[in-house]
Amino acid sequence: MFDPKNDDDESPRTTQRNSGVEIDMKPTENHQGNLAIGRRSFLSGAAAIGVGAGLAAPANAANTTAAVKSTIALRDQDLPFIATEETYTTDELIALNAINDDHVEYLRETGLAELGPGRIGDMDQAGINMQILSAHTPGVQDLAGQEGIDFAYRLNKMIATGPMVTYPGRFQAYATLPLQDPAASADELERAVREDGFVGAMTNGFIGKKFLDHPDFEPLLARAEALDVPIYLHPGFPPKEVFDIYYRIMRPGYNDEYQDYILSGSGYGWHQEVLTQCLRLIMTGTFDRFPKLQMIIGHMGEGLPFFFERIVEDLGDVTEGSLNKPIGQYFNDNFWYTTSAFFQDELLHLLLKYISVDRVMFGTDYPFADMKQGTDWFKAVDLPREAKEKIAFRNAQKLFGIKV
Repeated sequence: MFDPKNDDDESPRTTQRNSGVEIDMKPTENHQGNLAIGRRSFLSGAAAIGVGAGLAAPANAANTTAAVKSTIALRDQDLPFIATEETYTTDELIALNAINDDHVEYLRETGLAELGPGRIGDMDQAGINMQILSAHTPGVQDLAGQEGIDFAYRLNKMIATGPMVTYPGRFQAYATLPLQDPAASADELERAVREDGFVGAMTNGFIGKKFLDHPDFEPLLARAEALDVPIYLHPGFPPKEVFDIYYRIMRPGYNDEYQDYILSGSGYGWHQEVLTQCLRLIMTGTFDRFPKLQMIIGHMGEGLPFFFERIVEDLGDVTEGSLNKPIGQYFNDNFWYTTSAFFQDELLHLLLKYISVDRVMFGTDYPFADMKQGTDWFKAVDLPREAKEKIAFRNAQKLFGIKV
């Protein structure tokens, strides 16, 4: 019986039951029920989940003909790009977080660990000037004690002394943090920013059974604000209790294809989890205590555009007496948004209905999404050139203090 840990966008999804390898899926506490999975079904399904919802862009945005989109794409062929959510791993990280041997093989086949000519070649083909790298979820945030502290340091130094030096100007990075120890995380964030030149940090969903609004993480939030660097809120799998209530499928014959695991992750749960964490951060006064603190969320706002008016309407009045500003204002003052893996015109236009174009950045979610598909899509988006430059690279330059 295997004891899997949290996975990322490439969450395994079987298309058939074949080898009879039984694994015990566990989000956060490593227990999600018995599933049969074989190498072929693991790899084929994982590839499908890797791109997740939202990757297949519609042929045309509403009211924009193919001819017009072609003209726009030609006009914007010269756009530079900073890709702001791009993943890497190492053999050591795979060993820590992989579910089983099949998963190990899949993670190696994705190109996650390739930080040399192969990745650079993909970037060049897509027209990506720079990737901002982050460790494959959940990083080391579930690893307690000195082991987690040392692991985070090794990963960060590997990026700083490896690809960032070998390919100057092509890579930047978010720090990996040992989040089981908030004080040590604050110290490692400061070291990585000041010593290695990192541009922020990435977290991955629940930290044990807590979100970042918990008082334990105030030292980390205070340090991020003082350093003037953002924290990227990436999703992760939920604790067992949450999984059991919201996602577990007990009915025989309806969970043979990893349905509950995918439901709790890239198929639905991840996006609700990130938005929930954002609302908790706002509603517990985090940004009143740390008004300059900045957060980033991916996947075209993690459902925020769809819910924005409902949130403002239903939560506005009840938070008026407890918050310094209207609840909707925090989404434009303290959050930034990336397009990662959601290459759809309609979703981008909906996001821009509520969020300033000055707060949106380009991202692809490589290698779980195709970089060239992302840049080709964005070049054809019907927006003014000035707005597209902001999203493609200027907003990232401003937030991170970098240049392309």
